[in-house]
Amino acid sequence: MKELQARHDYPVAVLCSALGVSRSGYYAWCERPASARRRDDERLKVAIRGVHAASRQTYGTRRVLVELRAQGFEAGRDRVDRLRRTMALRCRQKRCFRVTTDSEHTLPVADNLLQQHFAASAPDQVWLTDLTYIRTDEGWLYLAGLKDMCTREIVGYAMDERMTQQLCLRALGHAHARRRPPPGLIHHSDRGSQYCARDYRHALDALGMRASMSRRGNCYDNAPMESFWGSLKNELVHHRRFATRAQAITEITEWIEVFYNRQRRHSAIGYLPPAVFARQFYQPRRSAH
Repeated sequence: MKELQARHDYPVAVLCSALGVSRSGYYAWCERPASARRRDDERLKVAIRGVHAASRQTYGTRRVLVELRAQGFEAGRDRVDRLRRTMALRCRQKRCFRVTTDSEHTLPVADNLLQQHFAASAPDQVWLTDLTYIRTDEGWLYLAGLKDMCTREIVGYAMDERMTQQLCLRALGHAHARRRPPPGLIHHSDRGSQYCARDYRHALDALGMRASMSRRGNCYDNAPMESFWGSLKNELVHHRRFATRAQAITEITEWIEVFYNRQRRHSAIGYLPPAVFARQFYQPRRSAH
């Protein structure tokens, strides 16, 4: 409170005269117990700070509000926003990043089966995949990932110091070993040479997957995967300096497995974490049996 701060700089009599209040009224105000509204605000501020810390400083007001309500707190968005501002709590700032794709090749490409229709009625119907890179003091670390379009879960990934077809094959193998999807799954990527290569396309055929590829230079054709890279970089990578590739691998793995898949609330699936959404998706089917 500015009034209480000013009290240490000026005599009480001067402050009361400037504000047009009596000294007795001022002291009565100081001794008056906090209102119920103010006590509720203080409790809510503690909860907001807890959510801010648990979300690794990544939640805006909307996600904070969802988490508070899940914890049993009743508050409106304007109130939560006001309290966050009084505590100077802000989510980590976004930065732009470049996406590079080696599409200058003569390898065959697949048709775009999705046409920006990013929806799936069940898990393991549509997977999106892509590559990105992370700076470390040892040099670049490349990350290949696959994202389920229904649950928004990262179902497979791999990291290495080289951006090769083998890196993408490792990520694909990781995803398939975890999920064991039925034949017919749509595997959507950009036109990068790693995904167009013969061995990779043969692997898709062997696993019963249908290849789909974005149009040349159109990042919107793989927008949900680009969004994941943005979250990873804005919420973790841009705020860390990785001394080694091993350190980056450890922290990125933890962010994906612990935070993103199991804790971070995703707006596209009703503000649930992907693993929770997947569990609830299958729960009615298990109960029926």
